[in-house]
Amino acid sequence: MAITGFKGQWLDVRVFFCLALLTGIKLGGIAAKIQYSIQEELKSGTAVGNLARDLGLERGRLSDRNLRVVSGTKQDLFKVNPKDGVLLVNQRVDREEICARTVPCTTILKAVVENPLEMHQVIIEILDVNDNSPKFPEENYTLEVLESAIIGSRFQVEGAHDLDVASNSLQSYRLNHNQYFRLETEEFGEDGKVPFLILQRPLDREQTDQIWLLLTAIDGGKPPKSATVNITVIVSDVNDNSPVCDKQKYAVTIKENAVPGTFLLTVNASDSDEGMNGEIEYSLRSKPRGLSSDPFDLDSKTGKLTVKEGLDYEERQIYEIKVVAADKGAVSLSTHCNVVVRVEDVNDNPPEIEITSLSSRIPEDAPLGTVVALMGVTDLDSGVNGQVVCSVPAHLPFDLKPSPDGQSYSLVTKDYLDKETIHTYSITITAKDLGRPPLSSTMVVQVDVLDVNDNRPLFTESPYTFYVPENNKAGMSIFSVSATDADGGENAALTYSLDRKSPGSTVTSFLNINEINGTISALKSFDFERVKTFQFHVVASDSGSPSLSSNVTVNVFILDQNDNAPVILYPLSSNGSAEGVEEIPRNVNAGHLVTKVRAYDADIGYNGWLLFSLQEVTAHSLFTLDRYTGQIRTLRSFTETDEAEHKLLILVKDNGNVSLSATATVLVRLVEPKEAFAASDVKSSSRADEDNNVTFYLMITLASVSALFLISIIVLIAMQCSKSTDYTSKYLQETNYDGTLCHSIQYRSGDKRYMLVGPRMSIGSTIVPGSQANTLVLPDRRKTSEEVNVILFLCIHNY
Repeated sequence: MAITGFKGQWLDVRVFFCLALLTGIKLGGIAAKIQYSIQEELKSGTAVGNLARDLGLERGRLSDRNLRVVSGTKQDLFKVNPKDGVLLVNQRVDREEICARTVPCTTILKAVVENPLEMHQVIIEILDVNDNSPKFPEENYTLEVLESAIIGSRFQVEGAHDLDVASNSLQSYRLNHNQYFRLETEEFGEDGKVPFLILQRPLDREQTDQIWLLLTAIDGGKPPKSATVNITVIVSDVNDNSPVCDKQKYAVTIKENAVPGTFLLTVNASDSDEGMNGEIEYSLRSKPRGLSSDPFDLDSKTGKLTVKEGLDYEERQIYEIKVVAADKGAVSLSTHCNVVVRVEDVNDNPPEIEITSLSSRIPEDAPLGTVVALMGVTDLDSGVNGQVVCSVPAHLPFDLKPSPDGQSYSLVTKDYLDKETIHTYSITITAKDLGRPPLSSTMVVQVDVLDVNDNRPLFTESPYTFYVPENNKAGMSIFSVSATDADGGENAALTYSLDRKSPGSTVTSFLNINEINGTISALKSFDFERVKTFQFHVVASDSGSPSLSSNVTVNVFILDQNDNAPVILYPLSSNGSAEGVEEIPRNVNAGHLVTKVRAYDADIGYNGWLLFSLQEVTAHSLFTLDRYTGQIRTLRSFTETDEAEHKLLILVKDNGNVSLSATATVLVRLVEPKEAFAASDVKSSSRADEDNNVTFYLMITLASVSALFLISIIVLIAMQCSKSTDYTSKYLQETNYDGTLCHSIQYRSGDKRYMLVGPRMSIGSTIVPGSQANTLVLPDRRKTSEEVNVILFLCIHNY
């Protein structure tokens, strides 16, 4: 018995106890015996039991007690989780490998804990599962039985073995249904059940020389497993039958030009006997009359008849041969087989094809009936054997036209050619005579199809849609288009250009395209606040003569970047700085509106969403700032001890990835109520004119927005009726924002719907990766995939 030390060293248990005594560790001995039961073949990491709990160990002291198990073998089948003291399966547990056929199968572990030192015995019973099928020593078994065996004869068959035990072990055998044998089994100690075959009817080798049986061994598992063995029963016989030819007369026809060794036929005789009594030898009885030598040869073992010498049809047309088939029994028995060989005149000259004229290169627009080649055909045979018919494969766009005398042919086109489909044809011309069997010869003609510029360039997409961030670097490429041409050579060499003649092509003045690869670059930097989208056309032209071209629409959407800092609209001093003075009475209550900071950001979405914060304030307990509206209110009533003037530094920043900001300074002066009323009268009179001007401008703005809204509705109705398939976009209004002056755009392209939002987004929106946090994909609420809606709106923040 050995245990593992702290550094992986193996120590004898006795040494371990001695060390414990010498060092003064308290040794509790084997204080407990714990027993678990598990099934074999559990996965590594499966819990066996909570050893720490069963030993009564405190979970909080497991690390101090150093609980571990020692198996005494090189294979650590189990381990303890040091955190919770659970005994786990460490390696595959195979009951058959550990205990073989021993029942019950147990393995003993030593559980060791320290502080104080204790050792406990852990017994793990490993339960058998039906994981082994019965197995025969061999897959095939041969049993030899004399045909004279009497009914009731017993023949033992080697049984199967099952590594499992108890109910999972081998339980029974089953024999397939047959008319000769039945199955019995007997118990033989450790060998278990042994199968026996019992003969139940007489055997006759002439009728059945082999019997095939299938023996199945079945265990008692649930579900049961089984194994099979193929049993071949060979029945022995006696020599009491003469050879018999399988045909009364053999006949074969051989051509006169057959070379020596040519196979004619096989004479086959059978003998129902076996062994030497059934082995047959073949021989020729005598050579044909009138011949000095035998023109045929016969293999004595196989009965194969072959040509020995050359045959001549003009000398002899028929040969009648007697073949003797005799067995090798003690008293040989024999029979005669008749063979008739007929010699046939042969067609031994194949036709010959001669090409007299050939045009190996044909343009793909060649008209039907264009002559490709002229050829002549000859055959040295005479009569029917000399008549020749020529042909080409039917699936090719070519045909053969014979001359009146049938001695020459013209190869012509019968269908239109297309180089883009097939650029080269290998035409196999077959010349076949009318002999029996016919002889033929072939000749392959190679025809190349010349390309004609008959295919326009085809763009990979139509239309193209690109999204370009603003502030791009002038002169750098922003995207590219690509087209292909099914033609070849110069006809497929493409050049790209911008269509500068189409209506609305003014945007092409600041675009440039690489005429070779279709890369498009911008000659200036885009500004989302000026241009949000534009459209142009790209033309792809090939180099054929005449040249063919096609164009494609390119839709470009500019993506907003956070490139505009917030602008303070109020307060503004006379010199243009963001400073203002507000006078309020001292007797105002908490929550009194002091003033409101107004700001504007030209960007949209998060980039234009402004938040307000107090950067500096002389008294934090007096004022509060709404981070969304910019309203400054009092937190409490003023007292006599409060200073008369307070300075508030307001920070206004957007929500871009790189936030931009601006500051405004508000001086709040506390005055007596009478002074405040007088100041408010002066201020009201001074603001009256401003309010009149603001009202006038607001009326103009409202009228403009209304007109723009009506125009948008008209465009919407018109585009819905036309159901344009070029591209779709939607611009929807965001009404859930109570903030600064802003604008927002939403649009759709293909299967996606995008929104360039103002300060607040719609619920359910998700940011598209790569959109600089300004573009949102909205749930698709379209009824048709070709709807185009545009709504532009302004959000005015109480200004």
